[in-house]
Amino acid sequence: MKKSLIALAFGTLALGIAEFTMMGILPYVATDLGITIPQAGHFISAYALGVCCGAPVLVLARKIALKKILLSLVALIIVGNLCATVAPNYWILMLGRFISGLPHGAYFGVASIVASKLAAKGKSSEAVSIMVAGMTVANLFGVPLGTSLSQSLSWRTTFLLVAMWGVIVLYYIWRWVPNVEGLEDTGFKGQFRFLRHPAPWLLLGATALGNGGVFCWYSYINPLLTNVSKFSDESITALMMLAGFGMVAGNLISGRMSDRYTPGRVGTLVQGALCIILLGIYFLSDNPWLSAILMTLCTAGLFAVSSPEQLLIIRVAPGGELLGGACVQMAFNLGNAIGAYVGGIAVTHSYTLPALSGVPFALCGFILFLIFYKCYQKEYNI
Repeated sequence: MKKSLIALAFGTLALGIAEFTMMGILPYVATDLGITIPQAGHFISAYALGVCCGAPVLVLARKIALKKILLSLVALIIVGNLCATVAPNYWILMLGRFISGLPHGAYFGVASIVASKLAAKGKSSEAVSIMVAGMTVANLFGVPLGTSLSQSLSWRTTFLLVAMWGVIVLYYIWRWVPNVEGLEDTGFKGQFRFLRHPAPWLLLGATALGNGGVFCWYSYINPLLTNVSKFSDESITALMMLAGFGMVAGNLISGRMSDRYTPGRVGTLVQGALCIILLGIYFLSDNPWLSAILMTLCTAGLFAVSSPEQLLIIRVAPGGELLGGACVQMAFNLGNAIGAYVGGIAVTHSYTLPALSGVPFALCGFILFLIFYKCYQKEYNI
């Protein structure tokens, strides 16, 4: 495996811990700041909104070398998480989470292009999945570590850990990632030209709605596991590792399958499966074994669809690849924000209701993905 891809994955590892660890530590943050769990869910939305605001800035950076953009984004990761570490109240933590989210979409947009340029012929999906793998490894090790640190020390330690890791990422991107050939400058308007066509919108809609459906449930996974499935607080760390294992496996298998069967077909099938899994979670979460299995399958599906979406949007965004690669992360995190909000309303009535409320979102995501696959995949020769 190329060191450059590992360095890129180190960056998504930092982003993954920063983004997903909040789901596991919501109760600790809420208790420390004197707010409710639904209010603590706003920190998830703040990160996601930061992603949506930060990604469009890439349009202004189109003439800058890709490696320099990556280094600047990692520096912003460090600043945002340091701000979250020292936040004394709700509003300062909201600001820190917003800043932490600013580099997220832009990093994925740039890193996915760099990864595809560094990939061997016919292995672009696998290369992108390796870059994305840092995000899944974060859920396997980083998020459980953050949950454990929150239990034993403080939730602030988690964000300090991300900031420190960001310094390491900065070094290895500088050291290992080569200066790859930049993209053709199509001008300011040229960056947006791909949005005139329906295919990108279908993908972005499928991403936002599909992931929004999963995040209705996943944003409040901790209270579901402890109050409905009757797992102990001490077992949550292990369960978060199990969820992370599902993400790692789903992402890597999807990368290989997408190179073999096309990313459109793989993404469509996985998105359809997520609808069924969310229904299963709603009806069967009172059984701890089934709850754990369904949780793993759902997190596997969440990232099995991620790599195809990241690659497809670049393919359907000629002249605006940077913006396209960032836009899919905007859509992902917009779905994250909407899902956390809708799930927050549902969780006040029942701990299982967020999973059911996510089904319509996931179903709409499946329909949009299916339309793209049937009508546009051949047009773009994917």
